[in-house]
Amino acid sequence: MLRQALLAASRSGGARRIMETAPFTGDVVRRFVAGETIEDALRVTEELSGEGLLVTLDVLGEDTSDKNRAEANATHYVELLERLGDAGLGTRAEVSMKLSAVGQTLDEDLALENARRVCEAARSSSTTVTLDMEEHTTVDSTLRIVQELRRDFPDVGAVVQAYLRRAEEHCTELAYEGSRVRLCKGAYAAPAAVAFTDKEEVDRSYVRCMKVLMAGKGYPMLATHDPRLIEIAGALADLHERDASTFEYQMLYGIRPQEQRRLAAQGAQVRVYVAYGREWYQYFMRRLAERPANLRFFMRSLAGRS
Repeated sequence: MLRQALLAASRSGGARRIMETAPFTGDVVRRFVAGETIEDALRVTEELSGEGLLVTLDVLGEDTSDKNRAEANATHYVELLERLGDAGLGTRAEVSMKLSAVGQTLDEDLALENARRVCEAARSSSTTVTLDMEEHTTVDSTLRIVQELRRDFPDVGAVVQAYLRRAEEHCTELAYEGSRVRLCKGAYAAPAAVAFTDKEEVDRSYVRCMKVLMAGKGYPMLATHDPRLIEIAGALADLHERDASTFEYQMLYGIRPQEQRRLAAQGAQVRVYVAYGREWYQYFMRRLAERPANLRFFMRSLAGRS
């Protein structure tokens, strides 16, 4: 119930105004958000790369309902990718992009056109793009766009959310050679008809999906902070004789940084999901909803300022 309440608050204009104007919010948000500018993103990317970690950068700002705004968001991604290339970070950092930020809400063809521009910039900077998965109502559209982009950009990453009941089916369809697939639990509200609502059910779905991906010929990107799931992933890698170059772990910026470094020190590939930008509210609320530990951290910060 708490998770659903937080996800509902992520859509509330009133709750957003309170959070954005509260004097204590900035310090807490900075734990999960790298900053507001491309310079902030590059600085954090260089820091993480220097510690042996990979990076994926997300420009915050989704649910765009204006064509000009969608095109501006795509242009921002192009600039970010050019800056990554100029800084020599293309081999260490990719970008994650929400299609709703580049026009999916308005028109699927518009989103495809803008995403294609971003993919071209990524190729020029020797890196890649992963298309984030969002609300359950957009899954089919997003997978269609992934399929179309992969005709020219086969390294475009797809995302599967384990909390959705069709997740295992999607993993089976995507586990082919060269296919980059991020598996995450999912951080959006969805009805029980299409999604598992019990944490244990979501975990079991995640393991089933992980088994499919690790047994397949693609490149799994396992997005989890759960120690049990990380341990199972390692066992599956041994079972299928996968070396560290054939899959990676992914974790969020600001969450379990010591574990990120521990895994990297052991030779694993670990990619940190780094979000930046002024439109941080929805992203931040989903981070609180995902893990009780995040909410406890937030509440302790409030108590410390009272």
